[in-house]
Amino acid sequence: MANAVRALAMDAVEKANSGHPGLPMGAADVATVLFTQFLKFDPSDPNWADRDRFVLSAGHGSMLLYALLYLTGYSSVSLDEIKRFRQLGSKTPGHPENFITPGVETTTGPLGQGLATAVGMAIAEKHMAAVFGDKVVDHKTYVLASDGDLMEGISQEAIALAGHLKLNKLIVLFDDNGISIDGALSLSDSTDQVKRFEASGWAAWRIDGHDPQAIAAALQKAQKSDRPVMIACKTTIGYGAPTKAGKSSSHGSALGADEIKGAREKLNWPYAPFEVPADILSAWREAGARGKPAHAEWTKRLGTLDTAKRGEFERRMRGEISDAALTKAVREVKEKLAAAPKTIATRTACEFALESLIPALPEMIGGSADLTGSNNTRTKSMQAVTPSDFSGRFIHYGIREHGMAAAMNGMALHGGIIPYSGTFLVFSDYSRPAIRLAALMGERVIHILTHDSIGLGEDGPTHQPVEHLAALRSIPNLMVFRPCDAVETAECWELALRAKDRPSAMALTRQNLPQLRNRLDAGNICAQGAYEIAGPDGRAEVSIFATGSEVSIAVEAAQKLAEKGVAARVVSVPCFELFFEQPEDVRRAVIGDARVKIGVEAAVRMGWDAIIGADGIFVGMHSFGASAPYKELYKHFGITAEAIADAAMKKLS
Repeated sequence: MANAVRALAMDAVEKANSGHPGLPMGAADVATVLFTQFLKFDPSDPNWADRDRFVLSAGHGSMLLYALLYLTGYSSVSLDEIKRFRQLGSKTPGHPENFITPGVETTTGPLGQGLATAVGMAIAEKHMAAVFGDKVVDHKTYVLASDGDLMEGISQEAIALAGHLKLNKLIVLFDDNGISIDGALSLSDSTDQVKRFEASGWAAWRIDGHDPQAIAAALQKAQKSDRPVMIACKTTIGYGAPTKAGKSSSHGSALGADEIKGAREKLNWPYAPFEVPADILSAWREAGARGKPAHAEWTKRLGTLDTAKRGEFERRMRGEISDAALTKAVREVKEKLAAAPKTIATRTACEFALESLIPALPEMIGGSADLTGSNNTRTKSMQAVTPSDFSGRFIHYGIREHGMAAAMNGMALHGGIIPYSGTFLVFSDYSRPAIRLAALMGERVIHILTHDSIGLGEDGPTHQPVEHLAALRSIPNLMVFRPCDAVETAECWELALRAKDRPSAMALTRQNLPQLRNRLDAGNICAQGAYEIAGPDGRAEVSIFATGSEVSIAVEAAQKLAEKGVAARVVSVPCFELFFEQPEDVRRAVIGDARVKIGVEAAVRMGWDAIIGADGIFVGMHSFGASAPYKELYKHFGITAEAIADAAMKKLS
């Protein structure tokens, strides 16, 4: 059965003349034991809520997973799809993509991401079990990880968090083949991975990864662990290849006709390319059907829950928010702000909004990378998740921004949870690979990024984001919000929560901002992405576009221009992405036809020309920041109402 995996992998890579045969051939024994004896799954229902999750963190070995999906009977991966490996429009892309291939739990390829994402899946399982009971939530998360996964820095963040939380249903199978692209692993690494995992609170041991009995015994032992488990499976990369086995040459390219011929002989696999004998395929299909009784029993148990609890579980697993609850919560926030306007930082406005949102949406799970008091992501009612109690709704991630972002991806992928967490905007650089994957996968993950400009003041240029808004806006399918006051903050929260198929980043201030919208608006004005927040009675000669903390400065500039007899309008742009998605006539109306167009943001200009044009004026940052009180910094860098008004007058003259 393992040789069927090896043969399909080497044949598919050879046909595509592209791919990675080494890992599937080396890890086939480990995967075969896991899928035939331990993994709980049902190919007829890839989305079964209580299935075990299998994460191929070493995504380059994708043919291992595709072979397993085909052999066990997933309809998404047929033999024809195996033959179309790495071809445009196939269900078998170069690296596993969960949004393309049912049966793939998460998109992997960037090393370390799968392992860290799996930590989030394991957290989600524990939390959902605490809320709904282990009769309906009781499954494990398995990871197949490579040397490369464990060398990436994110792996340390992930395993430290998992060890701390004692995620005993997380089992990592380390494909310990001692080879990297450059050659022997000893060229660059001498870490004892077993000791490393043990130091982080895991149970860890070594086995022969080609001994089915040893693999089964290790997996059986792992089922009873009181902590996460890492099993270092000693394997030979390219197992069965006559001259390339155990060498880096089997890692990332087709083996070649002669090598494949020799491998067939060595593995005693005398069948034609892509041929799997009926008896072997039948054995695999039987293994695939092994989970059907467990699935049926689970369905019965689910039916024993009271109607309300079952409905809530199913709603959350579908990812459907309660429209009525969210609408009511946001309206409640806006009514309070209309009755008593607040001059507060948007990070504080975020917490103010969360005080209504958290009780309304029980699927929201918050957190922070050791900046809880600064990010304002925890409300008074939120209890922390602990190793002994996962019913809480706030996670202390520690100073692990990258691991936090990837774990949130895993929580969203698992289902039943809308994760959000906080750090400083400047540290989104640490999280970026995971944010990018969330956008690629279309997962609802919300990043609260405070201290969003030179407005943070004295901490200086190391902590003052300048290029970060542009960098985040460049990621497709990511919404970047920068609200100007407490009302916009509430509306941006609503938009992020309603966006089921995309992540969001919310850039929030440290400094206080005036509330510019004091009336109670029935709809969500920010949904348009940009709108006129202040305007003259007649035709405007100047249009000032701004985001976040600079909107109030723009309003002041418009007032100064009015004193000079120049009519100016101010457009708040809380979300570039939503604005650019509007119909052309809407965009044209918002941008207008004023003679002078000015963009104002305490960040770099990149991206602004789509609004103000190449000949528009930009008032913002052209360098890194500096250490000083924030009001002095705004004056020093020329981001003031006077500077905006002067620039407009100069352009008009």
